[in-house]
Amino acid sequence: MIHTIINHFAQLKSENKKGFAVLIDPDNVNWDTFRNLLTISIESGVSYFFIGGSLITNNISEKIIILIKEVCSIPTILFPGSCQHFTPNADAILFLSLLSGRNPDFLIGQHVIAAPILKKSQMEILPTAYLLIDGGKPTTVSYISNTTPIPSDKSAIAACTAMAGEMLGLKIIFMDAGSGANNHVPTEMIEEVRKAVDIPIIIGGGINTGSKAKAILAAGADIVVVGNGIERNFELIKEISDVIKGLNSSKLITEFS
Repeated sequence: MIHTIINHFAQLKSENKKGFAVLIDPDNVNWDTFRNLLTISIESGVSYFFIGGSLITNNISEKIIILIKEVCSIPTILFPGSCQHFTPNADAILFLSLLSGRNPDFLIGQHVIAAPILKKSQMEILPTAYLLIDGGKPTTVSYISNTTPIPSDKSAIAACTAMAGEMLGLKIIFMDAGSGANNHVPTEMIEEVRKAVDIPIIIGGGINTGSKAKAILAAGADIVVVGNGIERNFELIKEISDVIKGLNSSKLITEFS
């Protein structure tokens, strides 16, 4: 199996560079403006497209991926809410194990169902420790998964959970406050997790300004994921991309080997 995307994540971290993923929720796609979103993303140097959500009520993920591939080479990565959210033409899938909760279905149950399908696919599998963090209000992901997020003031719990994920062999830590969260993952928590693990860290949820993205990346995150804020304001793509370019102080890596 080719490991281009996971190697790119690791390369970002090793070179102390930062990445930017635009999250596309199929339920919230507006076809009248979608091509504009793609154009702005391409021009701004977005690193990845994440496609998915906790609850998907339509069947257009494949259409979205096909359109993206028609216009650019930005990698498409599935961000599934369940084993049903699979479409074969994506470049990779975040194989999420919800370590912050104690619901066995999202720790391993969904994975058992998906494994034989993914094994036959050409998709790169990204083993990911998924940690829900309290973002100040209930979110779809906490409701659907029937799990309690880690309290935002309990950095030690997040750090120990991330350590356990790394020791289990997972390759990525993804801390998520949830779509539309009031608050993003605290920078103090990100700093503690960064000290605790050596693998790449992705942060999502509640990131709706460039300054928030900058604080999160400066605290030790390698990649920020933004969806809800972009749905409301496409210009946020440019704003966050400019922040990342400034932090990297050089052109983002775009070549995958």
